[in-house]
Amino acid sequence: MYKREYLEVFLEKQSQLFDEPVAETPGEAEAFLSDCMAQVVDSVKEVRDYLEESGMDVSGVAEDELLEIAEVFPLPDGKILIVEG
Repeated sequence: MYKREYLEVFLEKQSQLFDEPVAETPGEAEAFLSDCMAQVVDSVKEVRDYLEESGMDVSGVAEDELLEIAEVFPLPDGKILIVEG
C-alpha cells in the first residue's frame, strides 16, 4: 500500500512518463502502481542500484540527473518512487 501523498505525487506528475493519464483517482493510482510493482526507495543510491539491476546503464549519470529520469518521482518526505513505464 502506498501513502496517500505518494499517490498524489504520481497523479500530478504521471505525464512525465506517460503520454496519456493512466490513473485519475488515488485508488486508480494505487492499483496501477501495484500492478506495475512500483518501488519506493530511501535514497538516490537505491535508485541507481534499482535501475542498474533493471538493465539501465546509469554508471556515468550524476545523482541529480537520476532524479530527472522519467521513471523517477521524488517524494515530499525524501523518498523516491520508481515506476517502470
